[in-house]
Amino acid sequence: MQALVLSTPPSRQLQFVPDLPDPEPRAGEVLVRVQLAGICATDLELARGYMQFAGVPGHEFVGTVVDGDEQWVGRRVVTEINCPCLECDLCRQGLTNHCPRRTVLGISGRDGAFAELLTIPARNCHVVPDTITDQQAVFVEPLAAAAHVLDAAEFTPETRVVVLGSGRLGLLVAQVLAAQGCRPEVLGRNPRTLELCARHGMRTHRADEVLPRGGHHVVVECTGSPEGLRLALGLCRPQGTIVLKSTYAEAAPFDLAPLVVNELRLVGSRCGPFPAALRLLAERRVEVDEMVSAVYPLRRGVEALEAAARPDNIKVLLQPGLT
Repeated sequence: MQALVLSTPPSRQLQFVPDLPDPEPRAGEVLVRVQLAGICATDLELARGYMQFAGVPGHEFVGTVVDGDEQWVGRRVVTEINCPCLECDLCRQGLTNHCPRRTVLGISGRDGAFAELLTIPARNCHVVPDTITDQQAVFVEPLAAAAHVLDAAEFTPETRVVVLGSGRLGLLVAQVLAAQGCRPEVLGRNPRTLELCARHGMRTHRADEVLPRGGHHVVVECTGSPEGLRLALGLCRPQGTIVLKSTYAEAAPFDLAPLVVNELRLVGSRCGPFPAALRLLAERRVEVDEMVSAVYPLRRGVEALEAAARPDNIKVLLQPGLT
């Protein structure tokens, strides 16, 4: 099969491989033919050394089950990315996303979606309704992650909330909050993405503007940069909540005194509920089509990741089989 493969350190080279052996599903797994895959900030960080991952990256995708459990064969699916052991203490307590022995699709210990085929446990699959297109379904995984911010704090129409970063994830988080009845402010650097937020009725600020300091009940940090957390510490009111969504490869020092002095809550937020994301898309409460900037064939995947890193593109997709 065709695939994009990230080599082992220290080279960290991403290359197109036209003849990678097809994966074979193990017991309890299904084989999925990828129809469309999305490139996100985590994929870009993997290429820079995040998680020391080697193999096929990619975890945002929609595909069709072609082998494995008969009840899934022929179904169009999206899949959760964490593959837990189901036997450890955390798994037995329902914290399967934090299983210490888990593999994570395209991120840790398991080849991902930048390929024609992948394997995944059948229990990870969710059927995509016919009312959701392939292009929309690609956004289920990041939209689920965006929806997970609702579990990190209390949100009402009176909640003063600011989303730091108007990139791919920030746009989804802002729309989720708006669908919840909030009126989020969005701080970003990209005029194009800020315009999309403004079109949805959100208040926007350029990164070089000065926001009122310390007045927000909740700050959702989606910048992908350590500088975002520093800014969040200054924007959050005493006893407020910072929801940290960014992952980045480089280490960075922080002055964490404001966490103590202002009694702030710092909540990490990662994967989220797929059923909620599917409902948001099916009910047209979140708009994602306008975020797609380009679709590349898999053979041009290296070029596609370079395009995804440019600020003039919002979301770049990969389509296996596209010539």
